[in-house]
Amino acid sequence: MFHVVLRRAGPEYAPELEVGEQSLFAEHAAYMDSLVEDGHIVLGGLLPDLRTAHVMEAESEEEVRAIWASDPWCESHLILESVEPWDIRLDGRQRG
Repeated sequence: MFHVVLRRAGPEYAPELEVGEQSLFAEHAAYMDSLVEDGHIVLGGLLPDLRTAHVMEAESEEEVRAIWASDPWCESHLILESVEPWDIRLDGRQRG
């Protein structure tokens, strides 16, 4: 099952710094890479208003929340804003 996850900047995110200059960035980046490697994150990136959007594959919203709880930036640099199930009906990646 897919989920759309939105997170916003938290109290320790310094907007005057580039994302790679934030504290604990290396740990956060390594964790995010591991989520891609294990197949949880399908797509992800930054939105222009200090939010992030991710498409995740997980069995439930509870699983998604548990995954994010292990992120070194959880509740410090990024706050979980929403987790929504996504019923994909169109998928252009399947073109042959």
